[in-house]
Amino acid sequence: MDRSAEFKRWKAQCLSKADLSRKGSVDEDVVELVQLLNGREQYFTTSSCAGRIILLDGSINGFEVQKQNCCWLLVTHKPCVKDDVIVALKKANGDAVLKFEPLILHVQCQQLQDAQILHSVAIDSGFRNSGITVGKRGKTMLAIRSTHGLEVPLSHKGKLMVTEEYIDFLLKIANQKMEENKKRIERFYNCLQHALEKETIANSHPKEKIKDKNNSSYTPKKERNPEACGKCITEENDKELENDDDLGISVTIFPEDY
Repeated sequence: MDRSAEFKRWKAQCLSKADLSRKGSVDEDVVELVQLLNGREQYFTTSSCAGRIILLDGSINGFEVQKQNCCWLLVTHKPCVKDDVIVALKKANGDAVLKFEPLILHVQCQQLQDAQILHSVAIDSGFRNSGITVGKRGKTMLAIRSTHGLEVPLSHKGKLMVTEEYIDFLLKIANQKMEENKKRIERFYNCLQHALEKETIANSHPKEKIKDKNNSSYTPKKERNPEACGKCITEENDKELENDDDLGISVTIFPEDY
C-alpha cells in the first residue's frame, strides 16, 4: 500500500471512531478549526481541547498533579467565577489544584512538508510550544500547544490553604489566560485559512512551486514578517509573542508498535 492510500485509511479509521473524551464532543471554540483541518486531504485531527479551567482533587507527586488517580471537581471551557470554585472545593478530600490548560490539538499530517506549514502557522499565531513528531511507520504528528498555563494548589488533605480573596485573584488571571487563548485560536484559524489557500494556488502552478520549493509556505523564523499570514499578525501581537519560549521542530521516534 502506498503512503497516500495508507494515510487515507488512517484518516477514515480515526474520523469514524466515537469521541471518547470526557465531554464526548469537540469543544465549541475549536469546531471550525477542526472542521477546516479535517476537510483538507493532507490533515486530520486525532484529539483536541480548546482550553479549560479545571479543579482537580487528588495527590501531588512532587510538583505534578497525577490526573489518572484524581477526582475532577470542576471543569469549564468558559470563564469561571469564584462561587463555582468555592462550591466545588467543599467536595475536596485531598490536594485540590486549580489549573488553566490552553489549547492542545494533535494533527496527523500526510507529509512532513504539510506538518511544516501547519507548524509555521501555529508558531506565528502564538502556540510557541508546538512540535512535530515522526514515527517509524511514517506517521507525522503535529502537537499544537502553548505555554501560558496556570497550576496552583488550593487545599491539602481537604483543608483549604488559601483565602477566598486569593481564589478570586487566581480566577481573574485564569480568565485572562482563557481570553488570550481564544484570541490565539481565532488568529490561528484565520492564518491557517490563508496558508492553505496559498498552498492550493501553489499546487495549481507546479512550475512556480518547483522554483520556490525550498521556501514553499514555510519560512524560517528570521525571514517571517507580520504580513506573512495575510496581516493576521499585527506588530502588537508580534511583540507579545517575542517573550515566549524558544521554538523548533522536535522529532521523536516512536516504538515499533506505534
